[in-house]
Amino acid sequence: MIEVSREAPGRLVAGAPVAVIDIGSNSVRLVVYERLSRSPTPIFNEKASCGLGREVATTRRLNAEAVEKALSVLRRFRALCDHMGVGRLQVLATAAARDATNGPDFIAQCSAICRTEVELLSGKREAQLSALGVVSGVHRANGVVGDLGGGSLELADLHGHRIGSGATFQLGGLALQDASGRSLKKAEKIVKEALAGSSHLEHLQGRAFYAVGGTWRALTRLHMWQRGYPLHVMHGYVMPAKEALEFCRLIRRVPTDTLSKIEMVSEVRRPLLAYGALVLEHIIRLGKPESIHVSALGVREGLLYEALSDEEQRTDPLIAAATELNWLRSRSPRHGEELAEWTDKFMASTGIDESVEEKRLRHAACLLADIGWRAHPDYRGEQSLNIIAHAAFIGVDHPGRAFLALSIFYRHVGLIDDELSPRIRELVTTRLLDRARILGAAMRVAYLVSASMPDTLPSAPLTVDRGKLVLHLEGELAMLAGERIASRLKTLARLIGRDSVISTG
Repeated sequence: MIEVSREAPGRLVAGAPVAVIDIGSNSVRLVVYERLSRSPTPIFNEKASCGLGREVATTRRLNAEAVEKALSVLRRFRALCDHMGVGRLQVLATAAARDATNGPDFIAQCSAICRTEVELLSGKREAQLSALGVVSGVHRANGVVGDLGGGSLELADLHGHRIGSGATFQLGGLALQDASGRSLKKAEKIVKEALAGSSHLEHLQGRAFYAVGGTWRALTRLHMWQRGYPLHVMHGYVMPAKEALEFCRLIRRVPTDTLSKIEMVSEVRRPLLAYGALVLEHIIRLGKPESIHVSALGVREGLLYEALSDEEQRTDPLIAAATELNWLRSRSPRHGEELAEWTDKFMASTGIDESVEEKRLRHAACLLADIGWRAHPDYRGEQSLNIIAHAAFIGVDHPGRAFLALSIFYRHVGLIDDELSPRIRELVTTRLLDRARILGAAMRVAYLVSASMPDTLPSAPLTVDRGKLVLHLEGELAMLAGERIASRLKTLARLIGRDSVISTG
């Protein structure tokens, strides 16, 4: 009999969960994270559409019915936090509560229900947190962050970890809908006047625009499904600016219910699509960015990132996430770490050009190489590919995500593309595909040598010596040599244009 622990073995134990409640103009959301970390993992996520920002632009007051709904939702969220043992709860309120004359009374009620102080964000503070969210989730971000909520749009300039001053505009979907009397023509005039002369857009030309917020994510989802994109992961999705501009114009031009794949967008969100498209269209026209990058991380994640130490903030979020998954799902987590060092020596000896980013991706792949071992052998490649392709990783773009998935697929299946959907390969360049095949083939050698256990690979280096690919199995390790290893070594050697040999002494 296996002794069953009351603790979940699939969870990382490092303190109590942390939670953030975001009281927005359109929705109220609770996200509970496993722990405060560089790569935060949500263990619970619930949103309720309350529409607090509806009518605020014209009446300057929060709607009484929306307030009651929001307070009821907060009572449930507080109870859930208690039930889940949340140790730290932070509550934020944004544009609707900020702009309404009865906002202070509402905030006081929210604080009483949540049993903690509610931070009412200024526009600049909201812009800063949105930018921090992008910093936390995008590797070496450089551009302008735009967070579109129900009540407002926040813009902030971003160079790596350096965040410029933020600006806020009353251009949220609900605010525009209200102020324009549901007229897109009037809304266009409001947007044009508000964004004219924005210093943030003046510095956007040729750079990336990072789109944050539910309405823009809904637009992205629709775009992905219309083009049959193979990876349904929002974070890191990129649209060339010209294509995004044409898509925004389409959304504005035709009735929402006639759009292809409109069922992929929730009915609550659909009326705001045209307003979100209108704002993004003007940002592209005025700022002339090179591309639109979707960030699933914003104010909430920026708040968590802000709470980390300087050392933790400097940690690579992709490597952090891969390390956690390695510890949770591999036969030997230490073996994954040794595999990264083993392939370091191999790649250095081959003379194959490898960029800093490619090395970073290779290290992450090595940490993820054995996460599918519990699956049936015939499906380990497929399952590993699906887990990695759709995992909640941050700090990696879609080509990088595809490289990770392909590397582990080849590690299990071999260099057989017949079982692989051709769509996933479309996400990577020819160069990245070649690197994935080489890494997968090298892993296939490593796992026959080590049986996925630690302490063997450091004594069995794989290097190119005098023009040949040599696997060193010397001393006691000589007994590991055999036809199967020789065959896999030969396959790898052919990929790098070498002959292969096993050295046993």
